[in-house]
Amino acid sequence: MNIGIAGVGLVGRVLALNLLQRGHTVTLFDEDTAYGDKAAGMTAAGMLAVFAELESAESVIFDHGNRSIALWPDLLEQIGIADAYQQEGSIITAHPQDYNELEHFIETLKFKVPEASEIKLLDRAALKELEPDLDQHAKAFFIPHEGQVDAQRFMKASSNYLLSHPDVTWHEETKVAAVLDGAMTVGDEIKTFDWAFDARGLGAQGEMDDLRGVRGEVFWLDAPEVKITRPTRMLHPRYKIYIVPRPNNRYVIGATEIESEDKSPMSVRSSLELL
Repeated sequence: MNIGIAGVGLVGRVLALNLLQRGHTVTLFDEDTAYGDKAAGMTAAGMLAVFAELESAESVIFDHGNRSIALWPDLLEQIGIADAYQQEGSIITAHPQDYNELEHFIETLKFKVPEASEIKLLDRAALKELEPDLDQHAKAFFIPHEGQVDAQRFMKASSNYLLSHPDVTWHEETKVAAVLDGAMTVGDEIKTFDWAFDARGLGAQGEMDDLRGVRGEVFWLDAPEVKITRPTRMLHPRYKIYIVPRPNNRYVIGATEIESEDKSPMSVRSSLELL
């Protein structure tokens, strides 16, 4: 079938790759360049943290997240970056004054899904064995099945793969005004397809009144003397702070959650609060 996709951020790329696996022809439209200079995927830490989402979500989100974790390895192998996937578990800890919140968080998870019984309590010695550079913490929990995808490598590799694929046509810097049943409005033209998918995110606000933006700010930290190998969450009263390792002792640290559609650079206030 001939498939049209409006919006080629992370979701649009995943959709396109899956459709190509099934032998379909794909036409892509996006206001951005093919390398996603403005895409949220270029900022994403790429945590596969299904338990973390349970704090404020229903168990169905947990189920979908587990299915996503199972699908990522084949997808990354398809575009030649199988090593961009890591599933060696994650760490969640807190400062001593927030230990009660940490315990409450874990109990909430155990109440919501039986799989949370696999979460392991770590004392200082056990934590040091897993992550020596976190040995200043006396209490933490290890979540065995979580991990991460290197989102920035995925964005670049998927761009290269899709641009070179014979069954893909990519219209860069092209705005889709509306997505219809099997069609899209592009400029003065209506493009028809067997199926048309809308993956524009906030770009679809004109057709979906209840869409709203949430601004998540992160920064990258070069720390040559620090070695943390797993995604690590620090429970904090204000932010869901995480530290996600990247190659060469670089770390993605985030994230603020501000209800806003502002795409300007990270504010000084947010930087200082996360630090």
